Amino acid sequence: MSEPTGLRARKKERTREAIGEAAASLFLEHGFDRVSVNDVAAAAEVSKPTLFRYFPTKEDLVLHRFADHQGEAARVVRDRPDGTGPMTALHRHFRDGLDRRDPVTGLNDQPGVVAFHRLVFATPSLAGRLVRYQLEDEQALADALGEDVQARVRAAQALAVQRVLARANWQRIADGRSARDVHPEAVADADEAFGRLR
Repeated sequence: MSEPTGLRARKKERTREAIGEAAASLFLEHGFDRVSVNDVAAAAEVSKPTLFRYFPTKEDLVLHRFADHQGEAARVVRDRPDGTGPMTALHRHFRDGLDRRDPVTGLNDQPGVVAFHRLVFATPSLAGRLVRYQLEDEQALADALGEDVQARVRAAQALAVQRVLARANWQRIADGRSARDVHPEAVADADEAFGRLR
């Protein structure tokens, strides 16, 4: 008798989460370059081939959290209400993320989130891999905005603004400030930056 599809999918998701959590714990404790894929597989109690079925590269073990937001800007633009401009929709979405303390906005002061961002920004191979995700997001957003070179320019500008704002928010928190304290400044910065985009 075969396993029900729903059960199989849940088991796969649990395995993926277990691998991701084991990797994050090891990387945060020892540093990305000091932990091998074999170490992660052993900690997650899976084989190396199983690990690679879920995460094709060592960098993906960390950056899958960013991949969960892959294509988000394009979705926001495509799903925006009638009469709402693309940059207005992106601005509202970013502001909502600030209010929710979404880690992707950089405005989250949970120690694990701050440490995770520090790991990514301080590890060249992770920062380089993150650029690939960003370029894919840029292409998806450009496709949602139109088909000409101006759509590419607008997409690049919008995502650069989000990236700079998020990094500035993270840096303020990494310097010891609370998310609550930084929030008004983060909102003001976002309002000004998106206002210039429009």
